[in-house]
Amino acid sequence: MIQMLKRLGKSVREYKKPSILTMLFMVGEVVIECLIPFIVAQLTNDIKNGCGLDVIGKNGLILVVLAVLSLSCGGLAGFTAAKASAGFAKNLRGDLFRRVQTYSFTNIDRFSSSSLVTRLTTDVANVQMAYMMLIRIAIRSPLMFVFAIAMAYTMAGALAMMFVVVVPVLVFGLIMVSRKAMPAFRSVFRKYDRLNESVEENVMAMRVVKGFAREKYEQEKFDKASDDIRIDFTKAERIVALLGPLMQMCLYFNMVFVLTFGSKLVITTHYIDVGQLSAMLTYGFQILISLMMISMIYVTLTISAESARRIDEVLREDSALTNPAEPVNTIPDGSIRFENVRFKYSEKAVNDTLSDIDLDIPSGSTVGILGVTGAGKTSLVQLIPRLYDVTEGSVKVGGIDVRDYDLAVLRDGVAMVLQKNLLFSGTIKENLRWGDPDATDEELAEACRLAQAEDFILSFPDGYDTQIDQGGTNVSGGQRQRLCIARALLKKPKILILDDSTSAVDTRTDALIRAGFRRYIPSTTKLIIAQRVASVMDADQILILDHGRIIAAGTHAELMASSPAYRETYEQQTRNSDAADNAAGEEVTDNA
Repeated sequence: MIQMLKRLGKSVREYKKPSILTMLFMVGEVVIECLIPFIVAQLTNDIKNGCGLDVIGKNGLILVVLAVLSLSCGGLAGFTAAKASAGFAKNLRGDLFRRVQTYSFTNIDRFSSSSLVTRLTTDVANVQMAYMMLIRIAIRSPLMFVFAIAMAYTMAGALAMMFVVVVPVLVFGLIMVSRKAMPAFRSVFRKYDRLNESVEENVMAMRVVKGFAREKYEQEKFDKASDDIRIDFTKAERIVALLGPLMQMCLYFNMVFVLTFGSKLVITTHYIDVGQLSAMLTYGFQILISLMMISMIYVTLTISAESARRIDEVLREDSALTNPAEPVNTIPDGSIRFENVRFKYSEKAVNDTLSDIDLDIPSGSTVGILGVTGAGKTSLVQLIPRLYDVTEGSVKVGGIDVRDYDLAVLRDGVAMVLQKNLLFSGTIKENLRWGDPDATDEELAEACRLAQAEDFILSFPDGYDTQIDQGGTNVSGGQRQRLCIARALLKKPKILILDDSTSAVDTRTDALIRAGFRRYIPSTTKLIIAQRVASVMDADQILILDHGRIIAAGTHAELMASSPAYRETYEQQTRNSDAADNAAGEEVTDNA
């Protein structure tokens, strides 16, 4: 717990001053509020004893000044508390986000994306509220409780012992309520994760949902997740609501006790005077309100403790991939070597995703990778920029183990274009400059020409200044792939990996893109994962993967002679292509 608080406390940083000022203002407000009943009591007694207007005026002026000071302290505390808590939340959210940016895919797999969103939003908001209460109400309420009891005992002596009865009742009620309510509050956060996951899936897969007319099913799934949260919150809030009646009972018990026994003492024994009796009522009210506030603080802190724990999980999660003590900062060339590589995504996995991979790829060569879905093609290329680490063996780039490179240097030297690569909200220019922030307009245009993207870009009214929606949803799949290829070309990487990234373009455009690679980046090593043999048949080397193993390797001609699986795939795709061409020709003839 202490370590967790230290980690969270680091996010306060430049907001320490307003935090300390808030606590000081709270101390001032409490002291003044406890003095006011004391002065009122003295004034009441003076009036009873027949004092003059000068005494009344003097004490009245003092009360006005104290009231203004109390108001000022409270207002300033509210201002500094808001500044401190909002700043703390901003820093904490930034620290969380930066921490997530350092994660490897292994770390991200451990936390679902919906859970990370909940931690960055709902959990941070809960901790922000708790921090505000800690520096404001958590200072005010205990101090008010202690000062009010001290002043009550000073004013009325033994009569203040009534709080010995009232306080334990409230404390007992608080403990019972918290024990019943807190499990329900804790379960809510896991259900928030599921709710966010439902929303995220629905938004990202909106086209699929509408395509299958599954809106009603998704609505029912969302309603169930939302209703689960409602049930837990209702249960918890119903229990917490019992504190209100308990507070009222203790408050009225205090008033009845003070008025009954205090009045008797005033009339019969003169143990206390009217002023002390009125002060006792005020101090009793302050004490009970303080206890009520303490109970609210306890409930809020208990809720936020679960949020703090979830945030702390992210902050103390170390990336599975780290830089070596003395990293290599230069990639000599784009050569790639796999030596006895085995890989699996989880230590608990029974079977390897990749097994016995030995592979030597010269710098500047073009390698095609074929295989059925699940053969391990993407897993193979993800080891090159060290998105994952090998389980056994080594992967070398430029003759150096990838684990010896600075991660940023290695990944800057490797460009990946995925089948489902994303574009970001902004203009086409801004998306392209992810490849090279300093690229000129001429360089952008050249990369787009090579990627066969310039024609459709210029067809837009705003050209390169056309706004792209989040995820690139306002352009087609083929256009999105070509923009991503242009973005990768601008990077001029040592190694270019195309993971089925021309699947949404026709074979002619595919061939033109590959021809552009040969002219624009001849020294770059190119790895092309494809489903079409035509996309890789002119490669220097073609790999056939099956169940995480390389079962065949060679040029197109060599594999046609030695690999029945490759030859069968090629002949089948050729027949299908010829059949499609014939069908298209017949349709043209019929129309004529």
